[in-house]
Amino acid sequence: MADELNLEVDVDHGDVSDSVFSDDYNSELTSLRSSIVEYRYENGRRYHAYQAGSYWGPNDQKAQDNLDLIHHVYTMIKGGRLHFAPITDDPQKVLDVGTGTGIWAIEFADLNPSSHIIGTDLSPIQPSWVPPNVQFEIDDCTQDWLYGRDVFDFVHIRALYGSVADWDHFYRQALTALKPGAWIEQSEQSVVPKSDDGSTDGTVFEEWGQVSVAAGEAFGKSLRIIDEAKDRMIKAGFVDVTERRFKVPIGPWPSDQRLKAQGRINRLVWEEGIEGWSMYLLTTVLKWSRAEVELYLLRMRKGLRNPKIHAYQECTVVYGRKPAAENGPETS
Repeated sequence: MADELNLEVDVDHGDVSDSVFSDDYNSELTSLRSSIVEYRYENGRRYHAYQAGSYWGPNDQKAQDNLDLIHHVYTMIKGGRLHFAPITDDPQKVLDVGTGTGIWAIEFADLNPSSHIIGTDLSPIQPSWVPPNVQFEIDDCTQDWLYGRDVFDFVHIRALYGSVADWDHFYRQALTALKPGAWIEQSEQSVVPKSDDGSTDGTVFEEWGQVSVAAGEAFGKSLRIIDEAKDRMIKAGFVDVTERRFKVPIGPWPSDQRLKAQGRINRLVWEEGIEGWSMYLLTTVLKWSRAEVELYLLRMRKGLRNPKIHAYQECTVVYGRKPAAENGPETS
C-alpha cells in the first residue's frame, strides 16, 4: 500500500484556481522551452543549452554533418548492417539512446515499419519530417529513466564516450527497461590512436591520446568506455555478452581496398571533427586558451595528412541479452 502524504500548498505560489495558464505557469513553461530549443555559443561553436555543460560536443551544422559521417563509418564497419545483436525479426519498441541527428533511428524505422522507435538526445537537432514510427525526445540518459520495466525489445547506444559519469547505473537502467530476453548493443570508438608499426610513437597522435584521456578524467566522464563496456554489462546482469573489436584506419594508407575506403572517410571524420571533440574540454576543463587549442589542432591536421603515419583507432560493438527470467532458469 502506498504511503499517503499530505501535500502542502506553497502559499507564495498564488491562486491559480481560475486558470492553469497563470503568469507563473507561462513563465515556467517559456523557461523550460528556452532551455531546450535555445543554444549557447563558445569559441565559435554552438552547444546545447538543456543540461548545459553535461556534454562536451557542439551541436551546430558542422557537428551534425560529422555525426552523419561517423554513422557511415560505423555502417561500413558492420558491413552495411545497423546492428549485430540477434534481435527479434519483429521488434515492437526500440530505444536509441543519444540519437544525435537521428539518422540511425530513421534508417532502422524504414527497415522495420512495424517497430516504434524512440530516439533521445540533449539537443533538438533531429529532422521534423521522419517516418511515422519514429519519435524524438529531449532527455538526459544519465538521469532516471521513466519508461518503466520490461518495455523495449532493443536498446541501441552509439558514441556515448565522455557522456556518462556512472555507467553501472546506466546499464542497470537499461536492463530494467528491456523485456526479458531482449538485447542491448553499444558501439564505441577509442580516442587513443594506435599503429602496428610504431609510426604513431612520439607524434602528435600519441599526444592526442594522452591529452584526450586526461581531459575525460578531469571532466568526470571517462572517454575509455570502449574498454569497459563488456565487463560493465556483465556486472549489470546481462548475459551472452559479446564484444567485436575493429581497427579503423585514419587515412587511406592500408593496402586492403575496403580498409582504404574506410580510412579515407575516417580521416575526413577526424579532420572535420577534432575541433568539436576537443575545444570545450581543453578550454573549459583543462583551461587551455583558444589560441593554444588552434595551434594544437593545426599540428594534428598535419599529422592526419602525413602518409608516413599509419594510425588507426579501435572501435567496438558490444551486445548482450537480458536474462529470459530474472528469477528462474535460463532458456535457450
